Amino acid sequence: MSKKSMKSVFRVLLSLILSVALAFGWVMLSATPAFALPKKIINYTNINLSDRDFSNSDLAGGTFVAAQMRGTNFQGADLTNAILTKGVLWKANLSGANLSGALADRITFDGANLTNANFTEAIMTRTRFFDAAISGADFTDAIIDAYQVTMMCEKADGVNPVTGVSTRESLGCP
Repeated sequence: MSKKSMKSVFRVLLSLILSVALAFGWVMLSATPAFALPKKIINYTNINLSDRDFSNSDLAGGTFVAAQMRGTNFQGADLTNAILTKGVLWKANLSGANLSGALADRITFDGANLTNANFTEAIMTRTRFFDAAISGADFTDAIIDAYQVTMMCEKADGVNPVTGVSTRESLGCP
């Protein structure tokens, strides 16, 4: 075989290997691993859920955008990493609920029962807690508007039975 034909075979072989490697890389980078797919999809966007009973339900990662949840029972529910934005939870029961890591932006918790709820690392900006029962609730590392924290510190008491953190301590009350 001549030197020229060897170079030609080498180039073809190199091109083939490079094409296979690029195709393999593209497939691997664009593939979605099976373990990342959600087990279930919970989407209650723009739905009236008033007076419904979700007690002790697994609603982790659920979406409750602009949902009306007046008087809804979430007692003991798992709402970790849930998205609750622009919603109304007026006089809702969230006692013992786990909302750790939840996004509760622009939520009205007025008159809600938040006794022993877990709000660790939750984001609760522009959220109201007027007349909410917060005894034993844990707000550790939660993002809450300063005005609401000041208001809640006036009546904060109790210790969360799951995390062992006092409500006053979790809010950073003086």
